[in-house]
Amino acid sequence: TYYPGTQTVPSNAAVNVINRAHSITADVDIPKGGAEGALMSQGDVQGGYCFYVQDGKLHYVYNYVGAAFSHVESNIPVPTGRHKLRFEFELTGKPDIAKGKGAPGKGQLYIDGKLVGQVEIPLTMPISIGLAGGVACRNDGGSPVWDKYKPPFIFSGRRYGVTVDVAGELI
Repeated sequence: TYYPGTQTVPSNAAVNVINRAHSITADVDIPKGGAEGALMSQGDVQGGYCFYVQDGKLHYVYNYVGAAFSHVESNIPVPTGRHKLRFEFELTGKPDIAKGKGAPGKGQLYIDGKLVGQVEIPLTMPISIGLAGGVACRNDGGSPVWDKYKPPFIFSGRRYGVTVDVAGELI
């Protein structure tokens, strides 16, 4: 669990989500008028992911080496108040590390346990995420994962913590 005030954690010291099923759950409070910004990000323009709120909706984007983007947006707005916002990555295949491909999967967005969006993520990073970006909670600073928002893209609501669960089996 990453708590408010946590600085960027280098990838080699952060939770490892590569080639494994995982979930990211953000415990947040959305004020009247809404909130936006990154809940959690890892990586940079050369590859990574960002779990965020923008234009009232929950989003997740996966950037494969700056060349392919998998994006999902919730089909409903994130309501005002305290909520659990979750992204889940479910494996659908095995990695092909020799060809530079990590495990493919299905990405799913949830608001308070209700499925609100899903996307196929056919290409993932096989060994490491980004070259310089670590795990950041509450922003995507520096060289952002993609160009649909501007850094530092600080989350404007209240964040109580972001929990990453990697209890899924390693590949």
